Amino acid sequence: MPKSVTVASAQYPITHHADFAAWHEHMENWVSDAANKGAELLLFPEYGAMELVSILSPEIQCDILLQVAAMDSFKESFCDVFVKLASKYNVIIVAPSLPVVADGKHLNRVFVFSPKGLAGYQDKFFMTRFENEDWGIKSAPKVLTIFEASWGKFGIQICYDVEFGIGSQLLCHAGASLILAPSCTETIRGATRVHVGARARALENQAYVTVSQTVGNAEWSPAVDINYGYAAFYSTPDRDLPEEGIIAFKPPQQEGWLVQELDFSHIEEVRRDGHVFNFNDQRRIITELFGEAVNIQYAPI
Repeated sequence: MPKSVTVASAQYPITHHADFAAWHEHMENWVSDAANKGAELLLFPEYGAMELVSILSPEIQCDILLQVAAMDSFKESFCDVFVKLASKYNVIIVAPSLPVVADGKHLNRVFVFSPKGLAGYQDKFFMTRFENEDWGIKSAPKVLTIFEASWGKFGIQICYDVEFGIGSQLLCHAGASLILAPSCTETIRGATRVHVGARARALENQAYVTVSQTVGNAEWSPAVDINYGYAAFYSTPDRDLPEEGIIAFKPPQQEGWLVQELDFSHIEEVRRDGHVFNFNDQRRIITELFGEAVNIQYAPI
């Protein structure tokens, strides 16, 4: 069984599209580019799917509340596109997050696709002030998904979620060695909070953490009009891993892929015989949400 995987993390610009077919072609260009670079797992950022608003009416484009319900109407065709792309290019795709409506609530959802089809999804737990106060997007039911691939297990912590320890800790204790953090931030401060959180989660859990973010401006979109970010790969700073825990990063605001091979034998070794035992010692800390149980489910890929 392979112990490594090549991951492509996107610095992704919110782009205006003429119609759904044009968006589909745009996404295929991105997926094919990553596959041609040898990537097996592709990570797109949070709210990258908001560019689909560009093909809707001007009334909806100007109203962030109308946009959420409208985006849910794309769900079936959106998923169909990524099912076909994952199969065609034989890759796992962590799609850009899409606002959906579930049980009457607007949620922020990341779908995951493998060559076999839709593998599952992860919803966002913690809402930023903008999501909660202005956009009407709410905290999801507390279910964490472990995605099980041939090379190992991974989980997803969407943007603000990675700034809290609970999700990554539970995912890693349930078997994950890789945490993916798709993100959308406007400012250097916002991007920094996500990256500091990602580095902390890598340290605490002796795991790999990968960040993907939106970049550039989309003045036609009131929801994702300003974007600042960069892609990065982090590890714990320990035996046979980078001394500062920074594996790779791409200069901010440049669109494109950051591609990196991750060797999970290094994670196994530091958890077994590292300079410190962060992962094992984390098990001694009881972390929970007040009044809410967090459940784990497994999704084979």
